[in-house]
Amino acid sequence: MEQKPSLDVVLLAISSLYNNPDTSEKERASHWLEDLQKSVHAWTIADELLHLKRDLESCYFAAQTMRTKIQQCFYELPVDAHISLRDSLLDHISQINEHTDTVIVTQLCVALADLVLQMPNWTQPLYDLINKFSQTNVWPLLEILTVLPEELEGRSVRLGENRRTEILDNLKLCSPTVNEFLKHCCNSFGDDLNGNIQGNIKIIRCFTSWVTVNAISLDSLVDNVIITRVFEVLNQKFDGQKLQPVTGSLHDSATDCVCTILRCLEDNNNHQQVLEMLLFNKVLTLEVPYHLSVANEDQEKSMNYCRIFTELGESFLNRIISNSNRDQQHFTIKVLDLILMCVGHHDYEVAEITFNLWFLLSEELYQRHDYNCTDAFKPYVERLITALCRHSQMEPDHEGLLESGDDFKEFRMKVFELIKDVVFIVGGSNCFRQMFLNLQVPGVTWDASEASLFVMQAVAKSILTDENDIVPKVVEAILNLPENTHVAVKYTSILLLGELCEWIERHPATLDLVLNFLVCCLSQPRIGGASATALQNICAACNDHMPRHIPVLLQLLGQIDTLAIANSAIIGLLKGVTAIVSCMPHNDIPATLRELCLLQTNPLCELMKQNAPTGRGMKTDPVMWLDRLSSIFRNLYVPLAEGETNPCKSTALEVWPVLSHVMEKYQGDVRIMERCCRSIRFMLRCVSQQLSELLQPLISQLVQIYNTHQHSCFLYVGSILVDEYAVDPNCIAGLLEMLKALINPTFNLLQQENGLRNHPDTVDDFFRLCARLLQRAPMEFLQCTALPLILQCSLLACSLDHKEANMSVMKFFNDLISSGHTGKQHPDYDKRKAMIQSILNEYGQQLITNLIHACVFYLHSYMLSEMADVFVELLQLDHEVTSKWLTTALDSLPKQGHGGIVTATPDQLQAIYISITRSDTSKSVTYALKDLTRLYR
Repeated sequence: MEQKPSLDVVLLAISSLYNNPDTSEKERASHWLEDLQKSVHAWTIADELLHLKRDLESCYFAAQTMRTKIQQCFYELPVDAHISLRDSLLDHISQINEHTDTVIVTQLCVALADLVLQMPNWTQPLYDLINKFSQTNVWPLLEILTVLPEELEGRSVRLGENRRTEILDNLKLCSPTVNEFLKHCCNSFGDDLNGNIQGNIKIIRCFTSWVTVNAISLDSLVDNVIITRVFEVLNQKFDGQKLQPVTGSLHDSATDCVCTILRCLEDNNNHQQVLEMLLFNKVLTLEVPYHLSVANEDQEKSMNYCRIFTELGESFLNRIISNSNRDQQHFTIKVLDLILMCVGHHDYEVAEITFNLWFLLSEELYQRHDYNCTDAFKPYVERLITALCRHSQMEPDHEGLLESGDDFKEFRMKVFELIKDVVFIVGGSNCFRQMFLNLQVPGVTWDASEASLFVMQAVAKSILTDENDIVPKVVEAILNLPENTHVAVKYTSILLLGELCEWIERHPATLDLVLNFLVCCLSQPRIGGASATALQNICAACNDHMPRHIPVLLQLLGQIDTLAIANSAIIGLLKGVTAIVSCMPHNDIPATLRELCLLQTNPLCELMKQNAPTGRGMKTDPVMWLDRLSSIFRNLYVPLAEGETNPCKSTALEVWPVLSHVMEKYQGDVRIMERCCRSIRFMLRCVSQQLSELLQPLISQLVQIYNTHQHSCFLYVGSILVDEYAVDPNCIAGLLEMLKALINPTFNLLQQENGLRNHPDTVDDFFRLCARLLQRAPMEFLQCTALPLILQCSLLACSLDHKEANMSVMKFFNDLISSGHTGKQHPDYDKRKAMIQSILNEYGQQLITNLIHACVFYLHSYMLSEMADVFVELLQLDHEVTSKWLTTALDSLPKQGHGGIVTATPDQLQAIYISITRSDTSKSVTYALKDLTRLYR
């Protein structure tokens, strides 16, 4: 947008966005306003709209625009305009009153906070703001003081560590004044908590924000008036047994405050003993309010109390565990009783809040491997599992099974994982026995039975396989379930059988009975999928006993599409059957595998012959059959003696023409092509290097289709071909020709506007292909005429912020550099090293500079370890030259940001340089790179 539009035009667009019933006009207005916000004219337009105060929509747009511009485009303003912007914002905020929309207030306050962060020549912003607004505009001042630490912590603005430290020091210096201001606000609002709800919320939120960033020190919290106010809110005042209810949002703010302080205690290693005791004792007083919240069915408050108890438990967890096997346990172990009290709440959502604590407890106990320590927590975990079993009960009047996506079903899956995690503390067999006893209770209801079976399912694989007391009775009971048993009980019982697969493998006498039972259940409505899953587990675990059942299983698979079973369950069953095929005598494998594959390829051929439309998720969808085929080849593993022909080869050669036909017919459909390539991938892996006769026709077809349709999965198949066949010198030339043929369409795609960013899968798969060639045939790859183009593309891709794509690029560089100093015993080592040196002489400085700039300006911190690998390889190859390149790269970084903010001092950059050049591990270089990025973010 080159010219500044008039206010009338802007107002018309805003009105159209919010009020025009025509959706096309709304969309048009939205795009136009987005372009306006990106332009430099947005600064003055937003300011003029705020002064105009025409209506709510225009004021909101203006405030939101101002915040966005300051956050993301502050560099557009000349430094001499900063003061006028500040004064304008202060003027707008000074006109805020109780009628101003809170969203607009928040936007303006965040805008001012972000300005404070980026305006170093405003030397005492907090004192100025408190002096200006503390008597006249308390509401916006509280909001500003709240969002400033949040913006500092949230990193929505790129500041760099030096400026953040400077701001935080400023906050700490001002914290006594802020504390006094908040105390004054508390006194002004009085003790009537509900008399000024919003005021108390703002005070508590502001205090919490400052504690979060440690601007208010933990030392000062013991006698703090806000802490007192917070616990007044949480305790609620009583008149006999009648609650004087505190509004939910105020209660939420108080809860957030306590949880934040407890987290800070944990982060500071709990060295504040006086504060610890104060908080612990105050939290203990919340037991009565919790019970009252339960009695009054105020679930939101019950959840808040549960959050506090759980946070307290997590804060003290390490000390609770460390003292658990002593005569005198840590006093805070009482909190586990409070947490279990919450687990016993009638609503499962309250119990779910505690799950992370139990995961942390189990992980710590497992790592310590101290039986005495573990035994100390056995009573607590027994109570936990009992409560979880009760929470897992369905409603007594529930008919059928839980639906996918149902919140309660999601909760039960979390329960399942939690029980699996903690069961070692109480012992799998003990838990299984207790659940079995639950089933024996006279008059037990179906929902209670199903919940006990569900818990048994979770712990089944923790049972000793030689257990001969309870498990046989359970198996027998399941095999003899009455016809009128609730379908959910049948469903869970069948899944339990599947989880007992390791026990069944050790007790083969039960195998035939179990298989017959599961095969019968396959055809029954709603439980067929569970039967398929159970069969999969048993086939995989009992494959030594299963080959004689193959004819029945093949017959079953031939009819399985007539049953109401999800395709995912059928794929799982195929996985189990394939595991059996892998264990068969080699002579028996070809016929069985052929029949198994024909069950998938015949329908595929029929679909292509009929030219049927591809209905997603239906039997006319080629993807369904390709996924099944992939499952077969993926799970086939046949150990071979040296020189032995793979018994799967003949079937693979039969399957290939079908897959080739699929590629030809559906070449424009990326979804089908990806699944087809997946099948080819697993087929190649299965038979390994014994399908060389397919190499030429497969490459020819890949290249031909890729010239028209640049599906990245074709590049991936190319990398599989290299991996399998580049060990054969006779195949290398053909594989290099394949690479050359794939380069032009790939680079044409990536050279489009934002090509790298828009096609990360192509980047990922292309550089995986290059890396594989470099690993398998380094000399031939280094002599490839296309190498300069590949290197230029890889240098551009250094800053691509897509994890997998960037990882493949870094792996390519890593292997490239590594080939210059490894394999010294190889006859071509000297020549290869010289070639790598020549490449780095031309591209080395650009590579190091691109890597440093990518780390600082483009990539997430979790992506830096792969870059560190490249630095380590470069230093090992030539430490002196790499150090010089690094010096130049670091010197190219800006030392100051907009407005004179110091980003990195020479001493800091020198420290980074020393850390990297003296490192010999990827981990230490990664730490140095993270330190560097923090200086700029």
